[in-house]
Amino acid sequence: MKRHLSDHNRAGLLALAVVLGIVAVLLVVGCGGGSSTSTTAGVTTTAGVSTTAGVTTTSNGGSSSTTVGSKSDLILASTTSTKDSGLFDVLIPAFTKAYPQYNVKVVAVGSGQALTLGQNGDADVLLVHSPAAELTFMSNGYGIDRKAVMYNDFIIVGPASDPAKIKGLTSATAAFAKIAAAKALFFTRGDASGTNAAELALWKAANIAPSGSWYVKTGQGMGQTLTITDQKDGYTLSDRATYLADKSSLKLQILVQGDKALFNQYHVITCKKAKNVQGANDFMNWIVSPDVQKNVIGTYGVTKYGQQLFIPNAGTAQ
Repeated sequence: MKRHLSDHNRAGLLALAVVLGIVAVLLVVGCGGGSSTSTTAGVTTTAGVSTTAGVTTTSNGGSSSTTVGSKSDLILASTTSTKDSGLFDVLIPAFTKAYPQYNVKVVAVGSGQALTLGQNGDADVLLVHSPAAELTFMSNGYGIDRKAVMYNDFIIVGPASDPAKIKGLTSATAAFAKIAAAKALFFTRGDASGTNAAELALWKAANIAPSGSWYVKTGQGMGQTLTITDQKDGYTLSDRATYLADKSSLKLQILVQGDKALFNQYHVITCKKAKNVQGANDFMNWIVSPDVQKNVIGTYGVTKYGQQLFIPNAGTAQ
């Protein structure tokens, strides 16, 4: 009987010891003598400091907010010539090196389409070469600022056989008149681009409304239009930069050049409906700065093609 009671007492004492131990642990935790760290769903909380997705807040009344590594999108709508010529391959990396806070997204389309994107608020800044359309864009209140950036020229290219006999002419309108008279195959971009606008102005100056099977619309950018023209032994109007960039793969020759009517000016425009206003302003100010004009735009093409593809003229032209 005594042995049975002794075992019972020992079991009770053991249970009491366990309970007392648990209470002691709870008292220590409740008093907060140390710190605790818990991690839940990517949020780490340590000693009153919470860090979530790069934003740090403190529980002592102060706060700091930093989005680590974040970049804001900057939409640049431009012509296909700036892309097809390879200029953007050096221009955009140079800009993002100077302004790493921006993620530049280039939309390369005809100038007419680029202006439409700016008008609709789908682009922040434009780099285009369709002066008449640009002035309309500005007068309608879609642009905030417009500055000259650079120029080159248009050229009339065609096959070595030159069926319309235009080689060496100094007048672009005279060359167009001879092409139309011969009904020689001519490829037009037909895309409301700056090049297309310049082409249509030349037809108008020659008092010709081109039509018929000899006048073919490609609906493509400059690079693709040159390729199609080359394959079909036709004529087309091209900016010099894209032609030189693609020359090694083309049989087309420069047949007419140097006419003042073939001048090709580029402007940068900040858009009224820009979503990234600061980025648009930064890009405009950067591209017309003396350093970029001289050392980025002014040197492009010299090593690879033996000549400048674009001549910088910020501040010297409207």
